[in-house]
Amino acid sequence: MGFLPIPNMPCNSDDRDSDQSRSSNLGSNSSSFNSSLYSQYSLPSVPSLTPSTQQVEHPAVAYHRHLATLNGPSYVFSLALAGKHLYSGCSNSEIRVWSSDPSSSPKNPSYDTVGEGYSAVKSILILGDKLFSAHQDHKIRVWKIDQITTHQKYKCIATLPTVNDRCVRLFSAKNYVQVRRHKISTWVHHVDAISALALSRDGSLLYSASWDRTFKVWKTSNFDCLESVWNAHDDAINAIVLSNDAHVYTGSADRMIKVWKKNEGDKKHLQVATLEKHKSAVNALALTTDGIILYSGAASGGSIIVWEKTDSDSRHMAAAGALKGHNKSILCLTIVSDLLCSGSADKTVRIWRRGIGKNHSCLAVFEGHKGPVKCLAAAVDNNHSGDTTGSGTSYSVYSGSLDFDVKIWQIWVPSGMFLQTI
Repeated sequence: MGFLPIPNMPCNSDDRDSDQSRSSNLGSNSSSFNSSLYSQYSLPSVPSLTPSTQQVEHPAVAYHRHLATLNGPSYVFSLALAGKHLYSGCSNSEIRVWSSDPSSSPKNPSYDTVGEGYSAVKSILILGDKLFSAHQDHKIRVWKIDQITTHQKYKCIATLPTVNDRCVRLFSAKNYVQVRRHKISTWVHHVDAISALALSRDGSLLYSASWDRTFKVWKTSNFDCLESVWNAHDDAINAIVLSNDAHVYTGSADRMIKVWKKNEGDKKHLQVATLEKHKSAVNALALTTDGIILYSGAASGGSIIVWEKTDSDSRHMAAAGALKGHNKSILCLTIVSDLLCSGSADKTVRIWRRGIGKNHSCLAVFEGHKGPVKCLAAAVDNNHSGDTTGSGTSYSVYSGSLDFDVKIWQIWVPSGMFLQTI
């Protein structure tokens, strides 16, 4: 299969998850949107960051192609890449690990089952020889990865909070918090679905965000719960990302993004800023490696808000504009190198790149899913040169959908692609 050339065009561009969604609308929006590529729905006071008609991408063309489809047993809620392995988490509780290069045998891709039988897998992270999975049943599970000759073996070695963590706090009243009107629980417990996981820069800390409106901090060495930030938001937390300087960003169904930082005294997280521009539930966040740009997607409008640091103090971010092109909820975002990938309830994946100034261009639109695109993973691809000549960079993009499928895509971006005024 050859590459499909995509002319570089100006593109105009929500998560309680689809299961038991409280805030995001996967199937339709409250307003009627133009379904064309050039739909120009605008968020109030947030200008478009897509190029005007006076700017074009010059002189290169990005190419993309669909490599393979991995058929799953149920809704695909989460994806993770680790080396040459792709992990997928599904609504039926199954975690699968696919062969090192499933695109090499698209007609018969092989996989192993990491685990199943618990509950829907909302998020997956890999740290060394450990796999962390977040579940609908309020638990985090830790899997040990053992390399055995040519394949890997997986064993569940812990469930968070651990038995020890629960027992230590069982008999002291100070360890209990009110989680609902007539219900209390120890602070180490999540009491609703865990929606997202994130790791600190050095891998020593695991952060978990939940629909119970809290986020928690765990040690990855012994799995102890170090901190729980209760009532961090007024509604479910759908996304969490960390910067290299330890700022924590949480996106919620209360339409807000909050910024947190550890207090130097007691090492507890304190709220240092609130970012408010979205008019519906914040479903997805993505942060550039340098921490300068934050992207956020929400449950209506189809726009991705771009936030930028305003000065040397990384607490201060301001909305620089919006990427417009999707015409339904933004459900997932991920960054690879200098590309932003977005997945939507409109069943498409879009690839964005920043050009001159604050303008962004849409390099490609991946079409083929029959359901909302719920999760994404991406990496620089050193194995495929594609049907192209000249210098450039190839990327592999993996998209998981509510149509049960994981699709593998390749996009090749030539060197020297930039926006030029004409």
